[in-house]
Amino acid sequence: MTVIDPLPGNLLPNVLTLNAKWRARKTALVCGEQRVTWAEFNGRINRVANALIERGLQKGDRVSVLMNNSIEMFEIIFGTIKSGGVIVPLSAMVPGENLVTMIADSASGFLFVDQKTKELVEPHLEALGHIPPGNRVITGPAVENWRSYEELLGGAPDDEPAVAINQDDDFNIIYSSGTTGTPKGIVHTHYARGQFAVGLALEFRLTPESRTLVTTPLYTNGTWMIALPAILAGATLVVMPHFDPELFLKLAQEERCTHTFMIPLQFAVTMFMPEFDDYDLSSMEVLVSAGAPLRKETKGDILRKFGCNLVELYGITEGIASTLKPEDVKNKISSVGTPLLATDLRIIDEQGRELPWGESGEIVGYSAGMMREYHNNPRATAEAVWRDEMGRTFIKTGDIGRYGPDGFLYILERKKDMIISGGVNIFSVDLEEVIAGHPAVQEAAVIGVPHEKWGETPVALVIPKDEAGPPAEEIREWANARLARYQRLSAVEFIKELPRNVLGKVLKRQLREAYMKAE
Repeated sequence: MTVIDPLPGNLLPNVLTLNAKWRARKTALVCGEQRVTWAEFNGRINRVANALIERGLQKGDRVSVLMNNSIEMFEIIFGTIKSGGVIVPLSAMVPGENLVTMIADSASGFLFVDQKTKELVEPHLEALGHIPPGNRVITGPAVENWRSYEELLGGAPDDEPAVAINQDDDFNIIYSSGTTGTPKGIVHTHYARGQFAVGLALEFRLTPESRTLVTTPLYTNGTWMIALPAILAGATLVVMPHFDPELFLKLAQEERCTHTFMIPLQFAVTMFMPEFDDYDLSSMEVLVSAGAPLRKETKGDILRKFGCNLVELYGITEGIASTLKPEDVKNKISSVGTPLLATDLRIIDEQGRELPWGESGEIVGYSAGMMREYHNNPRATAEAVWRDEMGRTFIKTGDIGRYGPDGFLYILERKKDMIISGGVNIFSVDLEEVIAGHPAVQEAAVIGVPHEKWGETPVALVIPKDEAGPPAEEIREWANARLARYQRLSAVEFIKELPRNVLGKVLKRQLREAYMKAE
């Protein structure tokens, strides 16, 4: 009997090929002075894939890329995927010895760098001896110890590589940001990435006519959150080599961009540029914020200044997400919305029992786009799993939240950041919202520190707007007058900056360590 077995249409290697066929002359990527069409982009991707295969890459082999945003980085990522390889994007914010650990953990047989990022791994080349010299590749001019990217491509054909990609094949290993300890390698399949792209393309309302401004590094999952659905839709991606608020405004105006993703800090520095009102941003349709929570005041400022739709996304790289849609932002301004397409989110207690709406507990989730496992870490994979009454696998997020009576999700705290004082749970976000209301406070983060009587006590670390402002003790008294008795701050300390990961999330573990060391 003949059975029709169609290739899933949303597998991204297939999407790239179809975009090149049906949108051949349409602009795919813009970066600096470079512009490439979908046909040109797909041809270059195919050359990368065929060059890797010629160098011995087998299906399932890993390829690490340590680069800053560029068209070449896009080519390498998707060339690897079309070759049947597994892409391992590495953060340029990570120290060199940690990069070497990730490259070794992933068992990458290839490493791509650019002229700047090679400096991060150059002192550690001896530790990368498992990667053949011919598989260490640099974009731009050739340098000692590195093979030129264009030389690698050489005479590689731009024909479609003869590799059958299946939905269960691995797509990527993305190492977590490390906000809660040692980064773990998160493995997504082609099916998961395709579903991820479909769901977000619908949520962000992307079409082939969309022009998406990419502002964040391509090695972060947050960037893939906007790039993959744009590719699926056959839109145009306008890529910033690095973020600069004035360049953002210029590109948004000149390229008539319709969509973008930024972290809250990027929104803040852009909105309050003195030249902001001089730019025409009328083409903007949808702004996406993720990576860290948006304060209510910031949401209001974004809506007022940009005058277009805002989507706030809460999620984890492992593949669980919710969105607060534009039509709900004003009425549910403190919420992170409802689960993404084909996603279920639940709340559980410490014993793993599901809690009803209105009660606070750990958020667990299931989605078609979630990870398969943590690479080389079965223990961490097992610890991340919660199963529902039907035996379905959910992933623990490590975040504390609750549902309102109408099914909207509210994030209260990272589980590991929750302060337990006298047996009472204190959510630092509640305290931070109050402190941020003081006119002398630019930003604040609340951490829990050991206390002989209460176990833990909250301390606020504050960036003041002006050094000549009121003393820290006055701010503490002002805040405590507005907080519940059990929430009251033991101290307010002034600091110059808050440590953050690349997507702007405050690293409270580092704050606690620095505070305890100073004490």
